[in-house]
Amino acid sequence: MQRSEPPFRADHVGSLLRPPELLAARERFAAGTLDAPGLRAVEDAAIREVVAMQERLGLQTVTDGEFRRTSWHMDFIYQLGGITRTDEQIRVQMRNAAGGNDFTTAGLAVTGRVGLEHPIFADDFRFLAAQIDTGTAVPKLTIPAPSMVHYRAGLAALDRSVYPDTEEFWTDLSAAYAAEVAALAELGCRYLQLDDTSLAYLNDPQQRAQLAARGDDADHQHLRYIRQINSAIADRPADMRVTTHMCRGNFRSSWAAEGGYDFVAEALFGELAVDGFFCEFDDERSGGFEPLRFVPPGKQVVLGLVTTKRGELEDADTLKRRIDEAAKFVPLDQLCLSPQCGFSSTVEGNSLTRDEQAAKLALIVEVAQDVWG
Repeated sequence: MQRSEPPFRADHVGSLLRPPELLAARERFAAGTLDAPGLRAVEDAAIREVVAMQERLGLQTVTDGEFRRTSWHMDFIYQLGGITRTDEQIRVQMRNAAGGNDFTTAGLAVTGRVGLEHPIFADDFRFLAAQIDTGTAVPKLTIPAPSMVHYRAGLAALDRSVYPDTEEFWTDLSAAYAAEVAALAELGCRYLQLDDTSLAYLNDPQQRAQLAARGDDADHQHLRYIRQINSAIADRPADMRVTTHMCRGNFRSSWAAEGGYDFVAEALFGELAVDGFFCEFDDERSGGFEPLRFVPPGKQVVLGLVTTKRGELEDADTLKRRIDEAAKFVPLDQLCLSPQCGFSSTVEGNSLTRDEQAAKLALIVEVAQDVWG
């Protein structure tokens, strides 16, 4: 199939708003009135529709909207060998213009050696790839970065009888991810996105204080995460492109952290061995473009200028001016355009409509065509 090298000039982060019929089916499944094959049939139909929508809008890369997931990361993490879901609740303080909207998820514990027991999301990727018309778009799979296994609970989640030496945990974690990358490559995945809120959160002094309070080395945590991601993707095929998306939280139009990328920028852009960086820059809480001066030649930066937190449509000329501002720090031919985050990182979705979502994606395609041709 003919395709450009990812990331594309007009791209999107991955998650999309679930249609009402899919939300209703999930409720029926939870209530026990719909079985697993019935739920999957509804998911299949919704994914076919959302793939067609993305192609209709002119996107060169498509996802399944993460429609089979409850959250962008935990559905993956709980499938890793050695990871156990616990009854303990992890509460993430979220903020928005109206005050707050905290995100709560079940906890996790590392109770065995971390490993890959089976390729995760393999069937999901196969189905996605099969829906794409030949030559029109590239299927992209999104998974949480290995950092997220640690960031959610810290080393306190480790059973020290399993991992008396924490270095063995880090080694096993990256090896599990490397096995996942290899398995996805075998399936034909050539565009993989590692979602990593931690690398953005660590720019916020409040987040670093929380990590320090639980005993982590908050000032150097990003360096550890960069090493682990690099180890996980080191042996990927030459034709597989890997990007990382770094946002400050996304739950029902709320966020968890604030601040520019300054604290992590030099190491992040200079040392993380991905092909492209999805960075959110939709408003003042994301900081300025100055940290992009550390981006080396050959790496692409996908500017998240179009917010997914609100339905109001951005002005095309304003987006073009902001792209010009970013180009003062990294060459224009290394830049791309996307939403700042997913539209529905969890099943609940953000506070906008599906029509507003489509309008924002169409605007991204339009602006990208005007700027880069």
